[in-house]
Amino acid sequence: MADPKGFLTVQRELPKRRPVDVRIRSWSEVYEDFGKDRLEKQASRCMDCGIPFCHQGCPLGNLIPEWNDLVYRSDWHEAVERLHATNNFPEFTGKLCPAPCEAACVLGINQEPVTIKRVEAEIIDRAWDEGWVTPQPPTVKTGKKVAVVGSGPAGLAAAQQLTRAGHDVVVYERADRVGGLLRYGIPEFKMEKRHVDRRVAQMRAEGTEFRTSVDVGVDITADELRAEYDAVLLAGGATVRRDLPVPGRDLKGVYQAMEYLPPANRVQEGDFPASPIDAAGKHVVVIGGGDTGADCIGTAIRQGAASVTQLEIMPQPPAARPGHQPWPTYPMLFKMESAHEELADMGGDRVYAVSTTAFLGDDDGNVRALRLVEVGGPDTGFAPVEGSEREIPAQLVTLAMGFLGPQREGLLEQLGVELDQRSNVVRDADYKTSVDGVYVAGDMGRGQSLIVWAIAEGRSAARGVDAHLTGESALPYPIPPTARPIA
Repeated sequence: MADPKGFLTVQRELPKRRPVDVRIRSWSEVYEDFGKDRLEKQASRCMDCGIPFCHQGCPLGNLIPEWNDLVYRSDWHEAVERLHATNNFPEFTGKLCPAPCEAACVLGINQEPVTIKRVEAEIIDRAWDEGWVTPQPPTVKTGKKVAVVGSGPAGLAAAQQLTRAGHDVVVYERADRVGGLLRYGIPEFKMEKRHVDRRVAQMRAEGTEFRTSVDVGVDITADELRAEYDAVLLAGGATVRRDLPVPGRDLKGVYQAMEYLPPANRVQEGDFPASPIDAAGKHVVVIGGGDTGADCIGTAIRQGAASVTQLEIMPQPPAARPGHQPWPTYPMLFKMESAHEELADMGGDRVYAVSTTAFLGDDDGNVRALRLVEVGGPDTGFAPVEGSEREIPAQLVTLAMGFLGPQREGLLEQLGVELDQRSNVVRDADYKTSVDGVYVAGDMGRGQSLIVWAIAEGRSAARGVDAHLTGESALPYPIPPTARPIA
């Protein structure tokens, strides 16, 4: 364990965000450097809790107490080895995961939990800086070929595991660059794309092949894919967006979040000088209170929006853990992300318990305002509150209300895989679909979820594929999927 008295003598501390007026002028990540000594003190707070519930909270089963102890003892090299034992891409989770491990931390029962996520991020950042992260090509080749469809975190994790197991792996991505939502859905200020680029370079050096700008199911059919490969792993994500079918939805200026965010990221990639969907000088409304909504807020502010308002149909969450979400469950709390801090600084609003009833347009067909109404909670069926209807200005609206499941048209229809009632791909305990030799991992089978679940499922599905191809597998044992098994 770390310092036996660390949790008694050291208070929880996180790195500071750069001042709002400074950071919104750039697209770089928002946090200042933290310092090795300060982080080692934070790691010392990990206590000898007997049963590390942080393991239960982490879908990857990260060996959190072990690498906290190693950081406290300044053995950073061994710490990254323990970190990589369960997680292919700790820089992704260290920056993007909502940290259910911290919600499950035993110290969190009556104190602030250990800064697990920050320790994780600092371990891997230091490992890259020191040159400790190197390609690990397989020593023996199996001669088997595997196609991975989708290059998000699930697909990348599965591909790396399968390549290291000795298979010839080809990753198909319909976008022009590798990374899925990591590339074009996550803004640069949240995670700079250099983190994705160097992992892709590592994987290429290990032998993984990437084929971009290939829409599987269109450019190559399911039959062609299955004829060429010994196994196929589906990792295309949940890409069907939840829409808002109210009057005025077809007005110009109303976009899905995943129509708005990718062009902004492409500007940072150097594809064009400015986004074709630009918030500069406009009154922006973001519908949806989750992480994607926060990404839209931060993007609009950096583009120079005149105002930004975020709307959420649910009531405002509590600041402290409510009684019906006891430790070690993950509580739904009021969060102040960096984008929310920027929103408050510019005088913007986060409005809860409201529903949009119509988009209002001008004579040229552009959205000019949004009509909303206050609503009751879920127990009322979000019933409108009489007399609460009002309008707010809106010249650009983004819909960030989540995703409904994978795209059925094309590949899934051609494969004929069984779908569940939520349109997700059904899989068994080895992540095999109803079609022999076809496997699925991540949001395509699980439904919209967390990046940490995507990586965990990619690793688990890789074992299922490896065992299918070779008869047994030395890859980590899979986490059973939550979807019902195939009858």
